[in-house]
Amino acid sequence: MKFLFSGLLILLNIFTFGQKISLADYVNPLMGTQSKPSLSNGNTYPAIGLPWGMNLWTPQTGKMGDGWAYTYDADKIKGFKQTHQPSPWMNDYGAFAIMPGVGKLKFKEEERASWFSHKAEIAKPYSYSVYLADINVTTELTPTERAAFFKFDFPKTDSAYIVIDALNKGSYIKILPKERKILGYTTKYSRGKYDNFKNYFVIQFDKDFDLTTTWKDSVFVKNQLEITSDHAGAIVGFKLKNKESVYARTASSFISFEQAELNLKREIGGKNFEQVKTEAKNIWNKTLGKIEVKGGTDQQIRTFYSSLYRTLFFPQKLYEIDAQNKVKHWSPYNGKILDGKMFAGTGFWDTFRALYPFLNLVYPSMNVEMQEGLANTFKEGGFLPEWSSPGYSDIMIGNNSASVVADAYIKGLRGYDVETLWQAVKHGANNEGPIDAVGRRGVEYYNTLGYVPYDVKINENAARTLEYAYDDFAIYQLGKALGKPASEIDIYKKRAYNYKNMFDPSTGLMRGKNKNGKFHSPFNPFKWGDAFTEGNSWHYTWSVFQDIDGLAKLMGGQKNFEAKLDEVFSLPPVFDDSYYGSVIHEIREMQIMNMGQYAHGNQPIQHMIYLYNYAGAPYKTQYWARQVMDKLYYATPDGYCGDEDNGQTSAWYVFSALGFYPVTPATDQYVLGAPLFKEAVIHLENGKKIEIKAPENSAENLYVKSLNVNLRFYSKNWLSHKELMNGAILDFQMDNKPNKERGSQEKDFPYSMSKE
Repeated sequence: MKFLFSGLLILLNIFTFGQKISLADYVNPLMGTQSKPSLSNGNTYPAIGLPWGMNLWTPQTGKMGDGWAYTYDADKIKGFKQTHQPSPWMNDYGAFAIMPGVGKLKFKEEERASWFSHKAEIAKPYSYSVYLADINVTTELTPTERAAFFKFDFPKTDSAYIVIDALNKGSYIKILPKERKILGYTTKYSRGKYDNFKNYFVIQFDKDFDLTTTWKDSVFVKNQLEITSDHAGAIVGFKLKNKESVYARTASSFISFEQAELNLKREIGGKNFEQVKTEAKNIWNKTLGKIEVKGGTDQQIRTFYSSLYRTLFFPQKLYEIDAQNKVKHWSPYNGKILDGKMFAGTGFWDTFRALYPFLNLVYPSMNVEMQEGLANTFKEGGFLPEWSSPGYSDIMIGNNSASVVADAYIKGLRGYDVETLWQAVKHGANNEGPIDAVGRRGVEYYNTLGYVPYDVKINENAARTLEYAYDDFAIYQLGKALGKPASEIDIYKKRAYNYKNMFDPSTGLMRGKNKNGKFHSPFNPFKWGDAFTEGNSWHYTWSVFQDIDGLAKLMGGQKNFEAKLDEVFSLPPVFDDSYYGSVIHEIREMQIMNMGQYAHGNQPIQHMIYLYNYAGAPYKTQYWARQVMDKLYYATPDGYCGDEDNGQTSAWYVFSALGFYPVTPATDQYVLGAPLFKEAVIHLENGKKIEIKAPENSAENLYVKSLNVNLRFYSKNWLSHKELMNGAILDFQMDNKPNKERGSQEKDFPYSMSKE
């Protein structure tokens, strides 16, 4: 008997460990949610949706209209919100909320709020469940791209109800009792200006209504099932003879009620809750499964897939499929319903750096759709967006749409109107837009002087100059790839060297320059803002993605360049916040991380660690990349070290954990670091795969002793995208001591344009 029992245990263990683990269940959607305006540990919310889906859902703990919709330290849930929010700083658009209740009717958000505990909360990418203690109701939801399925587990009661809140700033609600249905729309948005914006929604219940009422603003409306108001809502009630579930299926549309109904029918139809949940889980496992990692700690694997999950939401689909199966979208650029793809909800200032290059490597077909959407944006609005939420948003700097367009084409993406995009990037490079953050503010100064001056009342001028110069490089690279004549593209090559106009030899740093050609004085390299964007000169000096070798020469050569990189980590985390008048959260996040002036919580310096490869010291890249991965990322509520920002900060981690990073988008190269796992496989869309092997990898063995690529010795500090796309095996031999010889020769350094 004892032998038989032991044998059964062995068989059970073999069966259990032989099963394929659900990658979606490694994801913690609460990673980064323990945040607040003064200190960001991610500034995320638990996003329950499908990859790049039109809608996301989140439990709501904050006030309606507050960008911090869900914060981990909150005690009460006020509703379950359909959201399109890319970041709390951008806030939301097209949101509405659903909340169950029991007993006395309560529709105001503070009154309807219920205590909850994270111990009774289950957050997965494909479902969210929580016990609402004040009403003894467990709510669970599961998503599709444009719809969602709710399950409300009520106690036995004759006073169960559900509140639908269409939010303020213009909304509509209508109850259709015979059809067990509610229709509504919201017109609320946070950025831009739209004359006819509406998010139409339909909610279909599985039970007859025993109670119906509407409300507007702060009062109930008697005997009226249809309301148009600044703030409209509805309540439907149920008498439940037993403890039972009430189901609600909901979908939305930016086009019409009819389209919302069609989205609901097409995406949920007659499926039951578990079917929709299983389909959502399968989609997540398939999407996450494009990358498989093994040979790390449980925490590292959870952090990897939680970060990968964050790279797969923005920009969101803003298009729908009509009754004739044609792709349609409401245009935030001219308000019309038009044919073709459209996306919204991303800031290129953040995401050009790693998120879009990541899509081009692992999910290129998705970015083909996004490029089509960008072409439509230009046709409908006259410019490419730099921040879309959902249309042009007047925030941040740069003209980094050029990089997003160029990198896609150079990385081999095809099947969209690249000629329109070529015209778009040229137009954006040579014109100011209808708002400061579109086109190039200060373009006349930049094109004539070679920089945007400090003293002409254009903020963050040195940062603008550096980003415009890189963007010109991206345009030049795209023009070459398209076979455009030198007469058309050489001007962009010339302007790509404009970064030199910001370099101050006396300090070895980038510095604001006045219109008369003299550097602005006094100069404090620790001053945040002013001539720079959400950073200081120590952060922005490295923003010469296109010509790191040229930057090193300005600093006096490779050894001086390496020493300057070292200083970033050895300097104290001092700062001057006088431009802002207070300590902004990005400053605080740098200060408390104990990494000197290195401010990983914001984007401008995130590539800097990889620049040691251009100085012949790749072992320092290997060291610092591992330090950042180990110290600053965890699959926990405080798991980021600053704003996650639409997948960019997560894409840094995913790339770095694989062992390479796209320092210069719009080129074919990735710069090497060192892998985090013993094994990783990237399953490419073309059927090939990239196998990354580092069997001696460990916390101590973080240095690359040698590398073989496709069984051949490989000395270079970079990898070719084109070669990787043919399939590759990367064999890393890891060690606990740095190999200071490997990659130290200039012939092995990555691309710099001045060395072409």
